[in-house]
Amino acid sequence: MVIDTHCHLDCPEFDPDRAAVLVRTRAAGVAQLVIPAIHRAGWPGLLALCATDADLHPALGLHPVYLDQHRDADLPALERAIADQRPPAIGEIGLDYFVRELDRDRQQALFEAQLAIARSADLPVLLHVRKAHEQVLAALKRCPVRGGIAHAFSGGIAEARRYLDLGFALGFGGMLTFERSTKLRALAAALPPDAIVLETDAPDLTVAAHRGERNSPEYLPDVLAALAQVRGSRRTGWPPRPRPMPGPCSDSRRRRPISQESTHD
Repeated sequence: MVIDTHCHLDCPEFDPDRAAVLVRTRAAGVAQLVIPAIHRAGWPGLLALCATDADLHPALGLHPVYLDQHRDADLPALERAIADQRPPAIGEIGLDYFVRELDRDRQQALFEAQLAIARSADLPVLLHVRKAHEQVLAALKRCPVRGGIAHAFSGGIAEARRYLDLGFALGFGGMLTFERSTKLRALAAALPPDAIVLETDAPDLTVAAHRGERNSPEYLPDVLAALAQVRGSRRTGWPPRPRPMPGPCSDSRRRRPISQESTHD
């Protein structure tokens, strides 16, 4: 079974042909989709869409890039929605330091509040991380959760190992299909197989064969083919490490030292 672990099928870009996209997606062999939220206003439509099809799975959360659309009341609303709907995950949540105008303190507070909700609900999280691996990993150490996925992973071996230690899988999508993505492709070849999940992030981050077009979950087989190509028959010799049981959230700001730092996020 092939699963798209991160697809924004509820976005307006799919309004003209969403049903047809799903038909083509299934014909391509993609059986199930996880659809993460980005802001509270989108939750009703996302939940309604997933209610129409048992193969569509919602995740609820507050995306850091849409910080200006989030309000204080959204966090208790998220708690209520999680209790009522019991989605399989909380997301898309995280930190984005690539967009410089986003207030980092507000992002941090929002992220950690959602981690606390995820921990209380015993749900995994879908992480958005850009130029902020160290800060996200530190927050996850302070408030451990039931693992999840580091979506659109673009870190290095050092960061990858630390996410795996915390119970996370790493999401690989359209960027893997570009031959110029040499560091990402080398990482995908080196990781243990159970560390990797596939995603499209549609309608964004499309595959090489559809550059400049709207991305679609029907293109996920291109990502799978690229993964097979870069891995070949190589054996990594890097077994998954034992993963810690979550402990209580802590206010400690200590960070775990690592022996190797990545130069890219």
